[in-house]
Amino acid sequence: MLNFLPDPGLALAEAARVVRPGGVVAAYVWDYGEGMGFLHHFWAAATTVDPSAAAHDEGRRFPLCRPSALRPLWTGAGLTEVTVAPVEIPTLFTDFDDLWRPFLSGQGPAPGYVAALSPDVRERLRRALHERLPARADGTIALTARAWAVRGRKPGASGG
Repeated sequence: MLNFLPDPGLALAEAARVVRPGGVVAAYVWDYGEGMGFLHHFWAAATTVDPSAAAHDEGRRFPLCRPSALRPLWTGAGLTEVTVAPVEIPTLFTDFDDLWRPFLSGQGPAPGYVAALSPDVRERLRRALHERLPARADGTIALTARAWAVRGRKPGASGG
């Protein structure tokens, strides 16, 4: 949720303020920039159909989806022993429709973009996405989703 806050640094500073000395402040952030396979394919297909779609791509819009942005956010809040580690999650879709249906919900950046399209452009996007996905012989589509887990410790005694 950090990417959706108007001032994530302020929110993290408040979390660091209220945690006890020696306590941990931790979160995870989806890697919209490089680690969300289905979104990477979606936005690549969308920009081939509609070049203005690039402005909606979470990888471009959300700067806190990379370790290089997360680490200084945690240290800037006064936290120490900061670590950032990847969490890789296999995402297996039974077929193309299993992957496509959530994009029709209208909730979230990519589904919201799809909902705003005219029916003919939506169909062109559906075909472009279907063509670029690495489907297996049985129709399944195996991709990966990655999040970055970040944690830091508030300086001071651990209590106890």
